[in-house]
Amino acid sequence: MSDEEEKTNRSPRLPNSDEQMARVISMLGANRVKVYSEDGEKRIARIPGKMQKRNWIREDDVVIIEPWDFQDEKADIKWRYKQWDVRWLKNHDKLKV
Repeated sequence: MSDEEEKTNRSPRLPNSDEQMARVISMLGANRVKVYSEDGEKRIARIPGKMQKRNWIREDDVVIIEPWDFQDEKADIKWRYKQWDVRWLKNHDKLKV
């Protein structure tokens, strides 16, 4: 099986009960981004240290966020979808942002 076939046959990670999908609106600097989440809220999301050098996040990327319990307008980024994952989500009507 080729690498491209393997990418299209697997299903990407979906959000857990306390997570949501979001789209990156703008880069704010200092490892922070502004995101528009699937519940219609704009939040400031923090890029964790383990993602800073491994997964470069850019504007218009689709990510999974986990909103903070004590400050709803802030969140942590848990996952960044690759292009083929976004295509899979669109084709299967899972993308809401």
